[in-house]
Amino acid sequence: MQVISAAGPEWIFPFTGLQPAQFRRLVRLVAERGGDAIADGRPGRQWSLDLADRVLLVAAYWRTNLTMRQIGPLFGVSHSAAHRVIDTVGPLLALTPGRRRRVEQITIVDGTLVPTRDHRLAAPSKNYRYSINLQVAIDAHTRLVVALGDPQPGNRNDTIVYRSSGIDQKLAGRPVMADGAYRGNPEVIIPYRKPADGSELPEWKADLNNHHRTVRAQVEHALARMKTFKLLRDYRRAASTLTDTASGIAHLHNIIVAG
Repeated sequence: MQVISAAGPEWIFPFTGLQPAQFRRLVRLVAERGGDAIADGRPGRQWSLDLADRVLLVAAYWRTNLTMRQIGPLFGVSHSAAHRVIDTVGPLLALTPGRRRRVEQITIVDGTLVPTRDHRLAAPSKNYRYSINLQVAIDAHTRLVVALGDPQPGNRNDTIVYRSSGIDQKLAGRPVMADGAYRGNPEVIIPYRKPADGSELPEWKADLNNHHRTVRAQVEHALARMKTFKLLRDYRRAASTLTDTASGIAHLHNIIVAG
């Protein structure tokens, strides 16, 4: 017996954070990306859930981080079927890279630790858990996520992960702001550091640091909004799937922010 269905608009916002109209547009996008053409495991075998319910299942899983044995019965399917839905539909929700960005577009980048049970890529981190360092960049004007870095071990600092994750290449040619942890990347705009002799910064530098801090806070707010999808607080799937998952969550974040 299916408990949750996209046919009931009252289920959509609590389990996705999207308004029903936004969710319908998302389903149409997934259909355009081939979501309806994917069979359940083998050619000719139809899904027991329609496309809208499959999209809702994936979003609900990301939002709640329920186990497969919990999420499956809510949609009237087995836990193995829930696995297959997430594996096939999840990548179709990925963020579409911007084809063209304004020359004057300012991006803000920051890293966040994603605890993961798969230790093949993770490493013990400052949060005392095996984690992955995920780099996220947003547009300072729209607050939309514009780029994600490839997941890196969580014990690497941001200044190194900025380069090793490849996000530096995705943001090349545009102004980039970040906190002081990105020191060593000359193309990144970071706050002024206090003089080595311990003296205070000149007033004009202190004022610029305050403005820099105010603008940079936007990326921290974006990371907090992305982590309302609780899967990013305790990632139980294979680390190799985190790239598609983080991209999909960033896409949902953008839809919510854009209204």
